[in-house]
Amino acid sequence: MSKKVVAVAGATGAQGGGLARAILSDSNGEFTVRALTRNRNSKKARALADLGAEVVEANVDEVSSLRRAFEGAYGAFCVTFFWEHLSPERETAQAQALAQAARDTGVEHVIWSTLEDSRKWIPLDDKGMPTLQGRYKVPHLDSKAEADVDFRKLPSTLLLTSFYFDNLIMFDMGPKRGPDGKLAFTLPIADARLATIAAEDIGKCAYGIFQRGKELIGKTAGIASEFLTGPQMAAQLTEAIGEEVGYNYVPPEIFRTLPIPAADDVANMFQFFRDFGDDLCALRSLDFSRSVNPQIQTFGDWLKDNVSRLPIEQKGFRLASSPYSDTPVHN
Repeated sequence: MSKKVVAVAGATGAQGGGLARAILSDSNGEFTVRALTRNRNSKKARALADLGAEVVEANVDEVSSLRRAFEGAYGAFCVTFFWEHLSPERETAQAQALAQAARDTGVEHVIWSTLEDSRKWIPLDDKGMPTLQGRYKVPHLDSKAEADVDFRKLPSTLLLTSFYFDNLIMFDMGPKRGPDGKLAFTLPIADARLATIAAEDIGKCAYGIFQRGKELIGKTAGIASEFLTGPQMAAQLTEAIGEEVGYNYVPPEIFRTLPIPAADDVANMFQFFRDFGDDLCALRSLDFSRSVNPQIQTFGDWLKDNVSRLPIEQKGFRLASSPYSDTPVHN
């Protein structure tokens, strides 16, 4: 009996890669992977091919390209990456293209990786948070949510994701060494709880959802590994690094002034997380997440494998006293 094909958008990225590897590592599973990528000859694409994936080139800006990639697939995992272009309109258009291609090719189960529309909590005329580009509060959240209506017309599961542990590496949000030489972990969320997860586990949760067949079609599934405060994350960083890491709260108003890409968007995001943390955590179930991904990682688990990748600032700094690693940490 042939296996069901799952077409995975962003297969060389964080979420899609996690799903692709989860499927490919389950030799007795009922699914196989069709990995969508813009460059089938990239190192990551070749690695997936070596694991047994069918690798095809596709462009999320072109519906015709996506139709070819989805043709004959049972399932599709759809995800977009705002940070590649910083355009909310383009992200929504890409999501709509993915939905249209899935509809045109008769995909039986679509999983759409999405986030909340912050405007349901914070109206555009609310002066407590700047309105961006005339129509968004948090563009990279709102732009995904705008496409939810398109996916709800399909046999789909909306996968409500959470803040990546991996942001500490990918977006250099890990501890920083101050002028006094001490490490501090900064988040603009005060003492609010933050829904968190390892990026790899998003893909693994998606695999668990596919394994449940039609049970979760038509539903929204909110996933997270832990609900953590900034001080709790700093304490776990202290243990992993083997050096005291303090927690530093910087208000979003200050964060918006930092010289980083889309600082206003990111600052608004953290303000949203700060002011509505309990609401956002309530939309995610730790028990459900573990039921579809029994090996889901806590922050402590993730740090054991990734602490050496944190870009700690100090030449020659070593984790000699860390219980997890003595690997040098560098920029």
